[in-house]
Amino acid sequence: MAFASAIFVAAAVFYTAWDLLGARGLEPERLIDAKTLFDLVKLSFGVVAGAGALVALIVAYRRQRVDEDGALREATRLHTERFTTAVSQLGEESAAVRLGGVHALAGLADDAPTRPLRQTCIDVLCAYLRLPYIAEADLTAGDTQARHAYLALREVRHTVIRLIRDHLRLDPTHPQSWQGHDFDFTGVTFDGGDFSGSVFSGGTVSFSEATFSGGTVRFSGLTFSGGRVDFGRSTFSGGTVRFSGLTFSGGRVGFGRSTFSGATVRFSGSTFSGGTLDFGRSTFSGGTVSLNTSTFSGGMVGFAGSAFCGGTVRFFGSTFCGGRVDFRRSTFSSGTVRFAGSTFSGGTLDFGRSTFSGGTVRFVRPAFTGGTVDFRLATGEAPSGLVPASGSTSAGLFLPSAWLS
Repeated sequence: MAFASAIFVAAAVFYTAWDLLGARGLEPERLIDAKTLFDLVKLSFGVVAGAGALVALIVAYRRQRVDEDGALREATRLHTERFTTAVSQLGEESAAVRLGGVHALAGLADDAPTRPLRQTCIDVLCAYLRLPYIAEADLTAGDTQARHAYLALREVRHTVIRLIRDHLRLDPTHPQSWQGHDFDFTGVTFDGGDFSGSVFSGGTVSFSEATFSGGTVRFSGLTFSGGRVDFGRSTFSGGTVRFSGLTFSGGRVGFGRSTFSGATVRFSGSTFSGGTLDFGRSTFSGGTVSLNTSTFSGGMVGFAGSAFCGGTVRFFGSTFCGGRVDFRRSTFSSGTVRFAGSTFSGGTLDFGRSTFSGGTVRFVRPAFTGGTVDFRLATGEAPSGLVPASGSTSAGLFLPSAWLS
């Protein structure tokens, strides 16, 4: 292949030069003088030398490949030895030794010679968080030794979260950035931790079936620009979970079938300009979910099929100027949902086929200047502050005829 490529390139160069010179043919020579013969000999030796140089280049390339493969094997062997040592530290009783193992694994991920080896280190750190864990609320009262063991284990777990966060904050071009990798937090119990400022721009991040039972878990200032982040079937039963100041410009974040029963979950000040935030078929039975002062200018935020049977969901001062917010087929039987001071100037807020059978759904001083707010085919009592006293609705506000009468 190398010889064929060389001949092809030489022929292409020759014919290109021939065409540029405008040559129409070769002048025949019946007698060859000494100079011409000498030029032919030099040409022959040049061809032989070129062939030899090409062979030498191929041999050197193959030798370089062999050396690189050998270096990679050696680096992989050393990585495996360090990996084994670090993992064994995670199984020690001493929290200090386990902390050393956590930092060693993070360093191994940074130095990994290949992307799959880095992913393996990340998988082990995530698996450590998935190990059985007793939250503070489940400790036996007065058991000092158990509480000390819990605090030590919590410190190790929070260190893992902090290291993951620090690497997700790095620019994607940084050699130690972990953006684009997969993170599996399925079933993890969170009683604190800080993911704030992380960037999810690719890969798959799973918080599926996770439990947020206490403390404060911070997801503030996150950027979702690609990939998939899944909080499906999660339980928010205590503490505070802050998603404030998020930026959604792509990808998908799903909270489908989650349960909000006691925690305070804040999405305040977030910007939704693309992608999908999905709460579909979730249950809101307690606590508070706040989307105050958020801006919905694109993408989709879905609550379709959800049950609002307790707690509070707030949209105070939010701006709906694009995209779609979907409450179709939802059930409002208790609790409070408030749209106080919200501005509807674009996009779609859809409550089609929803059922209002109890609780409080209030629109306090809403401003309808554009877009679509659709309650057609909704049943039950009209939300407070929505139906105007005059009986005539604002442009873009569609209500069932039963509410208007």
